[in-house]
Amino acid sequence: MLTVTSVNVNGLRAAAKKGFVEWLAQTDADVICLQEVRAEAQQLPEEVREPEGWHTVHAPAAAKGRAGVSLYSRRAPERVQIGFGAFGDAGGEEFDASGRYVEIDLPGVTVASLYLPSGEVGTEKQEEKERFMAAFLPYLAGLKARAAADGREVVVCGDWNIAHQEADLKNWKGNKKNSGFLPEEREWLTRVFEEAAYVDVVRALHPDVEGPYSWWSYRGRAFDNDTGWRIDLIVSSPRLAERAVKAYVERAASHAERWSDHAPVTAVFDL
Repeated sequence: MLTVTSVNVNGLRAAAKKGFVEWLAQTDADVICLQEVRAEAQQLPEEVREPEGWHTVHAPAAAKGRAGVSLYSRRAPERVQIGFGAFGDAGGEEFDASGRYVEIDLPGVTVASLYLPSGEVGTEKQEEKERFMAAFLPYLAGLKARAAADGREVVVCGDWNIAHQEADLKNWKGNKKNSGFLPEEREWLTRVFEEAAYVDVVRALHPDVEGPYSWWSYRGRAFDNDTGWRIDLIVSSPRLAERAVKAYVERAASHAERWSDHAPVTAVFDL
């Protein structure tokens, strides 16, 4: 079995003080993909930077206190890659030091942690998001092709910052003009699933449910009212998706027990 968990930690140093360390000690995951780490490796406490029993790869952003992705694996990676620009043909080099993508090879599978830019309509942040999407889609297609030629499967986990369907966010009617649910963003995800032929593992296993949501704003009573978004996705090559036997969101029991505004999303594959 291969158990993969993805979570946006909303600042790993803060999450470590609120419960991440305890969660890490009890998780059954074989690989953990973190996003929005917002720290360089040397700034993390040792039990988070290199916890016992884990091999870690940290890819911080050049801009201090922003973004940052990490990967924790029980087994030592056979290969590590930070960024994707050197392997694409659409300008991905811009993001190689932005702390938004890291991947490792494990036996038979490539696992990646992705933090796609959040965007904001009418601002440079949205333009950055659009540039990232334009560069990342062809990279995803090439990644799957290279992996297949090598007899490998692929799973890209992370905060994709896009809700694909109306079932993926509670207040979809009020967000049709907001970044994260724009028609062009949703169409881009459709291309990931159709043109690049990846599978949304959680949705494939839970086709007819609203959510399960993985992010709730800290504003108001979004968590208590379950007014959430499903933007933390585990996306895999089709053959690996066929082997997914379980997928779930680890929603905290109460608002007070949260250590991030996102919840861990987990998929279990029978290999």
